Amino acid sequence: MRIGSEYTRRAQVAGRPGRKWILALAVMGACCGPGAALATPILGSDLASFTVLGGSTVTNVPPSTIEGNVGVWSSGGANAITGFNSSPGVATSDPQVTGGSVYAGGALAQSAQGELTTAINDLASLGPGTTLTNADLTLAGTLAPGVYTVPAGTTNLSGMLTLDGGGDANAFWVFQMPSTLITSPNSVVNIINTGSGAGLYWNVGSSATIDTNTTFLGNILASASITMNTTATDFCGRALASTGAVTLQQNSLSGTCSGMLAGSGGLNGGSAVSVPVPAPPTLPLLVLGLAGVGFAYARRRRSAAE
Repeated sequence: MRIGSEYTRRAQVAGRPGRKWILALAVMGACCGPGAALATPILGSDLASFTVLGGSTVTNVPPSTIEGNVGVWSSGGANAITGFNSSPGVATSDPQVTGGSVYAGGALAQSAQGELTTAINDLASLGPGTTLTNADLTLAGTLAPGVYTVPAGTTNLSGMLTLDGGGDANAFWVFQMPSTLITSPNSVVNIINTGSGAGLYWNVGSSATIDTNTTFLGNILASASITMNTTATDFCGRALASTGAVTLQQNSLSGTCSGMLAGSGGLNGGSAVSVPVPAPPTLPLLVLGLAGVGFAYARRRRSAAE
């Protein structure tokens, strides 16, 4: 009887650590596995209603064509808009603006600026992703969905950049630009093989300059200013400046996309995009915990064998 009882005891001792390993691995998987999607849209609803938003002024050399709201909110209270019809704090119509109004200050523009700050921080929280070797994205040729950090350079786009969603209708791209975003004249951003759930964001640490005749795409979120040079376009995206001016010169911008990207809310101003959030910095603690479990397991095995 004692022999049977001892055998049972040893089997139970040997079995317990297995359960602990399973629990530890489950915890590790939950904490360090692929991150969940951001729970809310990157662009808040008030912010998404603006195709052009300045943080100090908005200046336009007519004629420009804007689909969506145009506005400015300055904490200093200047809220100056030139080149569009405007009235302080009042939604104003302008023939250059369709599907929206012009807001020189006011509650909606103020709320949008607050949401812009949140959006910039949310994009930054995604981390650097893949750091590209070259500042000029043209050298990358074609990029799959993901988060990319682009080194500073005299130009970040000298020719064509193709973004290939690989058949994923919810493909997303985030470009972390620690300094500036600068394109050369006649450069092009092209998106293929995706759909209405796609998202494209340019998180610019200072200012953006989209040069003459550039065919751009996506939402530019700049900490400082945005300049669109003569006839540059962004037919699926926004120009959103946090603290500086937005300068337009006979440009066409639209927060409503067409074709393959129709319904994407201006790539993507309405839907929550499945962007992986980096895991919290708990891996070192988990490694120590697993090491402790392993040590305890080894000791119990030795004890059971004695």
